[in-house]
Amino acid sequence: MVRKGIRAANGRAAAAVVAALAGAGLLAGWWSAQAGEPTGPAPRPVRSSASAPAPITGQTSSLDPSLPSPKVNMDIAHASDSGGRAVNITIDDGPDPTWTPKVLKVLKDNGVKATFCMIGPKAAAHPDLVREVVADGHRLCDHSVSHDTAMDHKSDVYQKQQILDAAKEIEKASGGVKPMYYRAPGGAFTPYSRQIAAAAGMRPLGWNVDSKDFEKPGTDTIVRTVLGELRNGPTILFHDGGGNRGETVAALERLLPQLRQEGYGFGFPVH
Repeated sequence: MVRKGIRAANGRAAAAVVAALAGAGLLAGWWSAQAGEPTGPAPRPVRSSASAPAPITGQTSSLDPSLPSPKVNMDIAHASDSGGRAVNITIDDGPDPTWTPKVLKVLKDNGVKATFCMIGPKAAAHPDLVREVVADGHRLCDHSVSHDTAMDHKSDVYQKQQILDAAKEIEKASGGVKPMYYRAPGGAFTPYSRQIAAAAGMRPLGWNVDSKDFEKPGTDTIVRTVLGELRNGPTILFHDGGGNRGETVAALERLLPQLRQEGYGFGFPVH
C-alpha cells in the first residue's frame, strides 16, 4: 500500500518497491515498520481521524511553542496497545441511562474492556454511570462539551473551552479519574486542539472502522460493516448515546464473541 500524495515522478519507483515486498510476503511487515499500524479509507470525509497513519513512537507534530508542552503524544492514536490482532472497542456520545448499562453488560459478558468517549455535560448528569464504567475497568475519553463537529472552524478559545471543560466534568463525575484520551467530534481535530489535549495528558484518539451504527442501518449491516473494514486498522467506533442504540447492543452481542473466535484479542488505544 502506498499513501496518497506520492508525486507522480516517484510513482513507478514506489510501485516497484511495493510489488517486490508483496512478492516476498513482506508488505505487511514493511507497512507496520513505516506507519506503526495499517489505516484505511477515511471513515468520514474531510476530517476523518483515520485518513493517514498515526505515529506511535512518542513523536509530536505541528508543535506550537506558545502553547503548553504535551505530556503525551499529540499525534492521533489508532493502534492497539495489545498489538497483533487486537482490536480497540470505543463507545461514543454517552453516557446514556438507557443504553450505557446495556453496553456495559455485553462487554462484561464477553470479558472485553472498552474506551468510553463521553460528552462532558452527560457525564456530569450521570456520574453513577461514569463510575460504573471506571469500576468495570474501562477507560475514559473526553468527547467535548457540545459535540460540535465544526470545532475545527471555531476559535482557539472555543476549542480550549470545549476540551478542558469536558475533561473537568468527566473527572469530577468519575470521582477523580481523568480521561486518558480526547476524541474530536466528527474527527474535527486541529493542531491546536491536539496540543491542548496532549498538554492535559489526553492522547488524541482516532478510529479506523466506523460501524455507522448512528445511522441505524440494522444489526446485520453494522456487523457486516465492522467485519468488512477490519483490514483498515484496530480501532472500532460505536455509540451508546445520541438515540436508540438497540442495534448497537445487538451488534456487539454478535461481534464480540465472533471476533474472539476468529482470533482477535481486545486492547486499548495506545496512549
